[in-house]
Amino acid sequence: MRPWLLSRSDRRASFPGQGSCPPLKAVIQRVRSASVTVDGRLVARIGPGLLALLGVATGDGDAEVDRLVRKIAGLRVFADGAGRMNLSVVEVGGSLLVVSQFTIVGDCSTGRRPSFTGAAAPDEGRRLYEAFVARAAAIAGVPVQCGVFGADMLVALENDGPVTFILDTR
Repeated sequence: MRPWLLSRSDRRASFPGQGSCPPLKAVIQRVRSASVTVDGRLVARIGPGLLALLGVATGDGDAEVDRLVRKIAGLRVFADGAGRMNLSVVEVGGSLLVVSQFTIVGDCSTGRRPSFTGAAAPDEGRRLYEAFVARAAAIAGVPVQCGVFGADMLVALENDGPVTFILDTR
């Protein structure tokens, strides 16, 4: 049966191990530059690299954070000498800008108003977001900047390509 035809409780039951919780998820964009402004103040800026919009879901933990950081650090989305996407952000000496965005784990499958019941509670979301930023700096070894958790942010970017991927820990 097609999942979008199932009731909400049937959809939860149809994804073993997932329950009603989506996985830790990130939207990754290859950028020439990106920045975050909060209350008119620039809080983060990178040059060439990756912008990661990170959504933390209920049930996510440190293992999911570590898995997603490693995936992003090794993702070959930058051009090599032949013009093929064959190099990672680490190999090109790029930067990483991480922005918390709980709406990524929103559920828009029913009705017109997204449901955010699958998003992690704010305290746990902050803890895992900060763990993600720390692990990214440690694992990737590239400059890492970040937005302000829970703030109303203006995110500006110059998408290079455009190249955009959605990654999760499923």
